[in-house]
Amino acid sequence: MVEKTIHIQNSMGLHARPAARFVKIASKYPCHIEITKDDLTVDGKSILGVMSLAAEKGSVVTIRADGDKEQEAVESLIILLNEIYDEEEIQK
Repeated sequence: MVEKTIHIQNSMGLHARPAARFVKIASKYPCHIEITKDDLTVDGKSILGVMSLAAEKGSVVTIRADGDKEQEAVESLIILLNEIYDEEEIQK
């Protein structure tokens, strides 16, 4: 099992677009992926689960992966969550 804790950097938090990107990336990996904020842990491959975390900027989240390619999965998701999203660029 691989686990990493980070702060959400996106000024808008983990809202619909980045949550969808998170799930899309997580779904590429064969391992089980979870994301936790406070006392709520959800399936990292579930858009509704990820959005239910209501992770705003500065929130602390923990990503856990267990299984094949777990290290690669966590690293990819950390890169995504560390990005600063430019909402105007995404909408173009």
